[in-house]
Amino acid sequence: MASVSSISLSGMNAAQTQLNVAAHNVANLNTDGFTRQQVALTEQSEGGVSASVGKASQPGAALEEDVVSQLQAKHAYLANLAVFKTSNKMAGALLDLDA
Repeated sequence: MASVSSISLSGMNAAQTQLNVAAHNVANLNTDGFTRQQVALTEQSEGGVSASVGKASQPGAALEEDVVSQLQAKHAYLANLAVFKTSNKMAGALLDLDA
């Protein structure tokens, strides 16, 4: 089992990948023949998540999907950041008790 910090860090990395892909899709919205990228999230056996980037099955824009994806990724990043900070604060409190 991975530590809480490494699990939340993997979530932050996955959210960053989602933000990057959504930004890439929006930036290329008017490019002829552009095929959107999509992110697939996979649960890791030891805890956490990994993100892989692939192409959409059909060319064309889906601005509404990209905007929703950006919002979801932002909230996921902030939630994982809160877990990371809390984990570090708890570890610090435990070290203070042992000292």
